[in-house]
Amino acid sequence: MKNIKKSIELFKEAKLHMPGGVNSPVRAFKNIDGNPIFFKKAKGAYLFDADNNKYIDYIGSWGPMIMGHSNPKIVNAISKQLKLGTSYGAPTSIESETAKLIKQCVPSIEKIRMVNSGTEATMSAIRLARGYTKRDKIIKFDGCYHGHVDSLLIKAGSGVSTFGLPDSPGIPNELAKKTLSCEFNNKEEFLKVFKKIKGDLAAVIVEPVAGNMGFIPGDKSFLKLLRKKTSENKSLLIFDEVMSGFRVSLGGAQELYKIKPDLTTLGKVIGGGLPVGAFGGKKKIMDFLAPNGPVYQAGTLSGNPLAMAAGSMLIKLLIKTNPYKKLEDKAANLLQGMKNVFDANDIPFSVNQLGGMFGFFFSEKLPKNFKDVVKTNDKHFKNFLNQCIENGIYFAPSKFEAGFISTKHTKTEINNTIMTTKNIINKGI
Repeated sequence: MKNIKKSIELFKEAKLHMPGGVNSPVRAFKNIDGNPIFFKKAKGAYLFDADNNKYIDYIGSWGPMIMGHSNPKIVNAISKQLKLGTSYGAPTSIESETAKLIKQCVPSIEKIRMVNSGTEATMSAIRLARGYTKRDKIIKFDGCYHGHVDSLLIKAGSGVSTFGLPDSPGIPNELAKKTLSCEFNNKEEFLKVFKKIKGDLAAVIVEPVAGNMGFIPGDKSFLKLLRKKTSENKSLLIFDEVMSGFRVSLGGAQELYKIKPDLTTLGKVIGGGLPVGAFGGKKKIMDFLAPNGPVYQAGTLSGNPLAMAAGSMLIKLLIKTNPYKKLEDKAANLLQGMKNVFDANDIPFSVNQLGGMFGFFFSEKLPKNFKDVVKTNDKHFKNFLNQCIENGIYFAPSKFEAGFISTKHTKTEINNTIMTTKNIINKGI
């Protein structure tokens, strides 16, 4: 048995001070009935826990560590800025530098506003969409997570013609009624809801590549339909690329699908892993934000110089190396190797990947929406994940989360993961 004595002790201590002992729910490992691992350092493709155990990391802080943990050039960029100050609450030139780099990579973004998290980005984009269109209603999709925003933390109603219901206590029913949730990748259901509320539809928001119901790319025809109908209706199309931005390609999912949204939200990858987010899009829409326009949004730490220094360096490295084809090949080699093991043992297993983002499911067919993911085998997932952690392989501790691979994962890490999978299966899951 792997010794995680310190992690167990640290979790007990944490539960005295923080709800559930964590500052973000998935970290509690409840989805796999396990004890969270407390980490103290990371390097390259590896994490090291409080008990000095070493893990091959396939989470990468949920994606931003695409060039590996503790990348020397990013660490150096942070260190240089650290000596100049951590925060000014005032403009710096590095904000413009980072904005230019993002615009260079994501052509649909003509202007951008830096914020502090993906949640803040989607919250602000929704407010802007409502202010710009002078409409109130939003369409989202089941399983697409857009942060813990009241307007978006909505589950589907009892049918396609009903409004969404609050997905958490604390969200007023009246606010929930402003949002409808449809099945992801379901064109017919979207059209039914769209026709019902199009007169007051401010925006449609979607993860073009969903990363919070496992890993499920949107069907191209589905995403093109969203673009067509929103354009015809003078509603806005918001691509939530907090997870897919700079992970699946340099220009995000919108580059792969060749679809230009009106607004795009981005997350911590543009800060090299430091707390940051952003939303951007067409100039005429973004200029509705204060101080140019009437829609208010602000933040003392927005454009924080440490985050901008790290993000600027990461994006420069991504532009220089454009590693996405190699990342996708690595992910495909990893997943196919694992699938071969499961297939040989008659265990249903499906996989998918784009760029440095991937997912696997204990199911015969690859899921296309949230309902499909729910039906996948929980027992196999929990047993496999716990044994992976026991053997030094760190996948996301929930079947509803995507995985990520970095430039620092080599054949050694991939082959070790496949061999570990084989050993686990031989023991039985």
